[in-house]
Amino acid sequence: MKILAIESSCDETAAAVVENGRVVLSNVISSQVEEHKIYGGVVPEIASRRHAENISGVVEKALSDAACTYDDIDAIAVTYAPGLIGALLVGVNFAKGLAFATGKPLIPVHHLRSHIAANYITDTSLKPPFLALVVSGGHSHIINVKSYTDFEIIGRTRDDAAGECLDKAARSMGIPYPGGANLDKIAKNGNDTAYKFPYPKVEGAPLDFSFSGLKTSVINIIHNSQQKGETINIEDLGASYIRQVVKCLTDNTMKAAEITGQNKIVVAGGVSANSVLRRELETLSKARKLELYMPQLSLCGDNAAMVGAQAYYEYNAGHIAKENLNAIASLSIDKIYI
Repeated sequence: MKILAIESSCDETAAAVVENGRVVLSNVISSQVEEHKIYGGVVPEIASRRHAENISGVVEKALSDAACTYDDIDAIAVTYAPGLIGALLVGVNFAKGLAFATGKPLIPVHHLRSHIAANYITDTSLKPPFLALVVSGGHSHIINVKSYTDFEIIGRTRDDAAGECLDKAARSMGIPYPGGANLDKIAKNGNDTAYKFPYPKVEGAPLDFSFSGLKTSVINIIHNSQQKGETINIEDLGASYIRQVVKCLTDNTMKAAEITGQNKIVVAGGVSANSVLRRELETLSKARKLELYMPQLSLCGDNAAMVGAQAYYEYNAGHIAKENLNAIASLSIDKIYI
């Protein structure tokens, strides 16, 4: 089964053709990073406009790269939630138009489900059940993945997401957008014990996260140093900060594995590209004899191949959208709206 997938939840306009949920025939991404860099982050209105300008060309290239026509496509999939509402609407409306014009079924795909599905492409032997750590700019979840379309949230952030926490800390340090990725590069040679940070916990919810205090603490360190006229070693500060964020993520993930008895750990989302997180999870999983699955770096960020991968399983579960499918800015991963 060949699925044409569309992704436009944030600032990447993407389209891909994926066969049977595992084989990527094409994967095209039009990035807006350089344009948003001057603002220090994504500007929703600009993102929406660029999606509208780029989506037709991106879809046509995805079909061309896959050596396909619409006659070869069995279904059309689109990210409909969660994300920037204006950006999502561009993709949803374009996909609805294609589905109507071609007579193909339209498959609605949840953005976080598709991030997890990126691992099905990286390792074609991976099958549920497993435990998933989903970490991105807007989300930090520990999810018990019972089947391809059955998800149970067992841990989540109570405030900021890990990616947001890294991005805002990077901005406070004067590191350009995209902050989290650039902070990871700068911190590689830093001393990760040079600065001390609090270890936030959520009372009564041992698997939940809280990152707002960490974000505040790095801002306070920077401000206090400036007031005293002290020089900050950005490499050391960045390395120490990443170490603490990663410790929160990995500690809770290992606790979740112990509580649930799951021996397979899957990592997903933009922050899964972080070198410290990948290294620590490899070390901890090896020590505990857990199977660890991580997406290849090219599939960590937003892309349409992962949408096509998850769409295959949504289709098999009978999740076909009606003609009134709408974009949804916020929707839990365990919900489905069709």
